[in-house]
Amino acid sequence: MVGLLIALLMFALSLEAQAQTLASTPARNPSASAEEETIIPTFETQKLARTYILDVPAPRGQITDRNGAPLAQNRLSYNLVITFPTPLDFSDEQALGFTKEKIDAAGRLLGRKLRVSDEAILRHYRNRGIMPLEIAQNLSEAEHEKVKGDLPPGILVRPVYVRIYPNGKVAGQIIGYTGKTGRNPDGIVDNHETLWPETEGREGLEQTFNDMLTGKHGEYKLTFDKDGRKTSDKLVTPPAPGYNVVTTLDLRVQQLAEKALEAKAKRGAIVIIDPNNGDILALASWPTYDPNLFVPSISAEQLKSLQDDKDIPLLPRAYRSSYPPGSTFKVAVGIAALESHAVYPDDRYECMPALQVGNVTFHNWKKSNRGALNFVQALTESCDTWFYQVGIKTGAGPIIDWALQLGFGAKCGIPLRGEAEGRIPNDEYMKATHGRKILNGDIANMSIGQGDTQVTPLQMAQAMGVVANGGTLYQTRLVQQVQTFDNQIVSAYQVRAKRTLSLSSETMDQVRTGMIDVVNGAGGTAHQASLDNVEVAGKTGTAQWGPKHKERTAAWFAGFLPADQPRYAFAAVYEGDVGSTVHGGSAAAPMIADVFKDVYKGQMLTSRSERRAREQPEVRRAEPVAEEDTSRFGCRCVTPGRRSACPTNRILRSRRFLRQLHRPLELGRFFFDSEVPGIEFLDFRHVIRCQWRSVGRLAELDELFFVVNIRQRRSNAIVSEQPLQCRLSQCAFGIFKETQLLNFFDPVEQPAARTMAAMIGWRKFGLSRVFAFKHSGRMRHPNEKHCVFPR
Repeated sequence: MVGLLIALLMFALSLEAQAQTLASTPARNPSASAEEETIIPTFETQKLARTYILDVPAPRGQITDRNGAPLAQNRLSYNLVITFPTPLDFSDEQALGFTKEKIDAAGRLLGRKLRVSDEAILRHYRNRGIMPLEIAQNLSEAEHEKVKGDLPPGILVRPVYVRIYPNGKVAGQIIGYTGKTGRNPDGIVDNHETLWPETEGREGLEQTFNDMLTGKHGEYKLTFDKDGRKTSDKLVTPPAPGYNVVTTLDLRVQQLAEKALEAKAKRGAIVIIDPNNGDILALASWPTYDPNLFVPSISAEQLKSLQDDKDIPLLPRAYRSSYPPGSTFKVAVGIAALESHAVYPDDRYECMPALQVGNVTFHNWKKSNRGALNFVQALTESCDTWFYQVGIKTGAGPIIDWALQLGFGAKCGIPLRGEAEGRIPNDEYMKATHGRKILNGDIANMSIGQGDTQVTPLQMAQAMGVVANGGTLYQTRLVQQVQTFDNQIVSAYQVRAKRTLSLSSETMDQVRTGMIDVVNGAGGTAHQASLDNVEVAGKTGTAQWGPKHKERTAAWFAGFLPADQPRYAFAAVYEGDVGSTVHGGSAAAPMIADVFKDVYKGQMLTSRSERRAREQPEVRRAEPVAEEDTSRFGCRCVTPGRRSACPTNRILRSRRFLRQLHRPLELGRFFFDSEVPGIEFLDFRHVIRCQWRSVGRLAELDELFFVVNIRQRRSNAIVSEQPLQCRLSQCAFGIFKETQLLNFFDPVEQPAARTMAAMIGWRKFGLSRVFAFKHSGRMRHPNEKHCVFPR
C-alpha cells in the first residue's frame, strides 16, 4: 500500500511539473460544484472542459503458498511518456515535429532508438492530447538510472505496477498469468478511463480469482479553467489493493517436485497431498512455462514457440491429462475383492505366465511361474495373472463401485479451469463406445489398470490419501483462504470430508502391508523409492496408451509416507516416448525418492538421534539379592540345579552387547531392571552378522531371550480391534499355532526386509514369569499368528 501511494505521488508531481493543459468531460461527482457543467468530450470541446476524473488501477493482490511465500506479486515498472503543451492547437506538422524531437532526446538518453509511427502520433494528439503519449515501456534498471534525473521538458517517467512471478517457472501452470484488458485506447478520452491499462487473469488462479485479486480503482481528479489550463490535480479516492489468495501449496515441496521432473522426465507430473485433510502441497507438471514471459505482454514469436512445442508446456498434466493407471489400480481392485469377500487374505491363486480368458490370452509381466500367492504377495510382486483371476471373480460391479468411492471417475473439484474427469468404464459406457456390455476380458484389463480406465495424477494422489488415512475421502484443497493485505480473512475454504468409506481394518492392513513390501520387500517392484530415514509405501504401474503404432508408456508410482503415520500421499507419472518402454519402478519411483530425500534431509535423522540420546537407558549393575527378593525383577527364581531367569551380574556382558546392538537399530527403550520392563520392536535389516562375536557366552542369551516375529495383523482374538497403543493383559498366556520361536540370532543370520522382533524373557528349561509385552504398532503379515507371553 505504501508503494502504491509513493507511485501515485510521483505521478502527481510529474503532472504538476509539466506545462500541459488538460481538458475533459465533467465528472459525475456529487462533490463537484454547479459551475462544473457536464460536457461530452470531443477534439473541439476538450479545450472547454473543466473537470476530468481518471481511474487509478489498484495493485493486484498477491498469491502465496501456505507459509506466505509469494508466488505472484507486483513491482514498480517505469515507462517514458511525452506530454503535450496547451492549448491543443498544434497543426499536424507542429505536433509531429514536437513529438519526434522529444522521442529523439529520449532515445539519446536511453542509448537506443525509439520508434512511434506518424499515424500513431497524430491519432493520439487529435483524440487524446490531454493524455501522455507512451514512447517506452518497462525500462531496465540501467535505463531508469539514466533518466530518473533531470529530463527535458515534456518528457516524464511514469511509474506503474506490473505483475511478477518471483519463482519463475515454479507453479507457473497453477498460478497462471495476466494480460492487459485491452489495447491502449486511441479514441476520444472517456470519463473514468484508467490512467494506464489494467491487467486481468488469463489462466490458472490468476483467472479463477481475478475479481478478488483485482481490487478497487481509485479516482484522480484534474480541474481546468475556461482556457483549458490545469488549475488542480489530486487523488480523491486511493485505490484499494486486491485481496491476497493463500494457497495450500508448499513452495519447497513444489520446487522439489519440479526439480525431480526436470531431471528425470521429459514429460510427466507429480502430485503430493496431505492425506489428513486433502491439502494439495505440490501440483507439478513438466514441461512448464515461466509466466513472466507474459509480463507486460508476450511476443508473437514466444507464444508461437510455446504453442508449437511438441511436449506441450502449456498443458498442466497433473490435473488436465488422464492416463491408464496400470498396476497402481490394483490397490482399488484389491480393496474391492477383499471388501466384497470375493477373496480372503490367506486365499492363494497361481501367478502363472499367462491366463486364457475366453479366446484371448492375457500375459503376466513376468515370464516365470511365481507359484501360489496370497494378496499381499501378489500386490508386492504386481502379479497380473493373479489379479486377472481375482478381478473376474470379484466382478465389474464391486470394482467400479469401490473405484468411484476412492474418487476415480469424477473431478476432484479444484478451482482451476479444464480439470479432467478420468474414466471408470461401466456397462453404459461400453455399450455406447463398443456396442456391448462389460465382458470378462474387459474386467481382466480393468483389473490391471488397462483398457478404457483412465485417471488423472491428482485423482491417483487423492485415492492414495484415502488408503493412507484409513478410509476418508477429503475434498482436495488448493486454496486455503482469501484475505486482505492486513490479514483479515474474506473467505475461507474449510477442510471437508466428502465421504468415509466402510473399510475394515483387516483390508486396510492388507493393502498397506502389501504397499510397504512393494518398496521394502524382497520381491517388491519399487526398491528405487526406498529411503533410509523414512518408510515409504507405494505401488508401481506401467500402462500403454495412445493409438496403435503410436503407443506410449505411462509409468506410475503412487503411495504415501511415512508408512506408519502418513503425512504425504503422492502420485507420479512419467510419459514415455512413442515406441519406448519404461517402467514405474525405474522411471517414476526414483522421482519420488528424489523429492522426499530432500524433504526429510536431516529432519528425521536429527529427531531420531535426539530421541536416542534422550531415551538411551543407563546400564546398571544389579545388586546381589536374596532369593526372596527376586520377584522385583518380574520373574521367579528356580530350584537349585537350574539357572535363574532373573538378571544377575554375570549377564551384564550380554546387556552391554545388546546396548551396542540396539543403538544402530534405533531402539527407543529397553529396561532390564525395572519391575515391568518395556518391550520394543527391533528392525534387524541393518544388523551386521559379525556383531555376535562380541558375546562371550551365547548360552546366556539363549537362557534369557528369544525372538518372536511380530506381523501386522489385528484380527487376533486377544488384540481384537483395539487402538494402536494397547497393552495385553499380563495375566494372559497363549501360544498360537504356526508361531515360530526363533533363536535370537536367526534374524541376523537370515535377515528379512520386514522382520520386526520383540525381546521377551525366556528360560531354556521352560517359561517362567516373564516380561510384559507392550504392543505399539499394527501386527504384520497374514500368515503368522501372534505369540503372547505375559506372565
